[in-house]
Amino acid sequence: MKKLFAVLGDPIGHSMSPIMHNDLFSYYEIDAAYHPFQVKNEDLKTAIQGLKTIGISGFNVTVPHKSSIIPLLDDVDNLAKQIGAVNTVVNEDGKLVGYNTDGLGFLRGLTAYIPSIVDRKVLIIGAGGAARAIYFTLAYNKPRVIDLANRTVGKAEELIKACPVMVESRALSLEDASNHLKDYDVIIQTTTIGMSPNSSEQPIVIANLNHQALVCDIIYNPLETKLLKEAKQKGASTQNGLDMFIYQGALAFEKWTGISPDVQRMKENVLKQLGGTQNVNR
Repeated sequence: MKKLFAVLGDPIGHSMSPIMHNDLFSYYEIDAAYHPFQVKNEDLKTAIQGLKTIGISGFNVTVPHKSSIIPLLDDVDNLAKQIGAVNTVVNEDGKLVGYNTDGLGFLRGLTAYIPSIVDRKVLIIGAGGAARAIYFTLAYNKPRVIDLANRTVGKAEELIKACPVMVESRALSLEDASNHLKDYDVIIQTTTIGMSPNSSEQPIVIANLNHQALVCDIIYNPLETKLLKEAKQKGASTQNGLDMFIYQGALAFEKWTGISPDVQRMKENVLKQLGGTQNVNR
């Protein structure tokens, strides 16, 4: 019987996950299919009950459900509990178990651009599920500073307090972060601002950017957001969200199948669908 996998989110039309995972199922001769489902917040509980009833083998979770899905699952692993967000769910003997592969996926992709995060001054923009995963993962790797900038400063403060690892951090408004942007070695944009089809938007003003900084945007559609274009014009190195997307997907696929997939194949397939090359500047 064909196994069913899925991705839940709202919006969901931009996701390359179905193309990426269906290609892997075909490549490894696994009788399975992966489908996108747009699920509103108010329908999430019903959706999870339905997926469990039909015996889904596993699924991904994207914005805005990464935190709100936790109480709807049968179990959540310790790292995902600490982060407070789930992006991968595995059906383990009839129980839906949540994991988080976002943070490690981001860190694996980052190593191609900087050898180590140790002693770096980092700014994370946003305080949602992806920001939590990245913040917690980086905190374990001993940066000098991780500051958080968010439209709602209180939410950034809550995220900092929730982290089990002590790291020097401040919660900032977006305006304060813009004014002190030159202080950071690595800037990581984790919100959906700038995602297609709203690619003319950006979350922060970068007039004060340090031209030696690395600017990361976890959005991969478009491959180069307005934020990354402006950062590149200022001479900074840039990284889009493709690496994080590929590596978190590879980790999810391994949890579902026990197979460590061909990461280069995954990247080439997604780039082909997006109609270009990885648009970054190192």
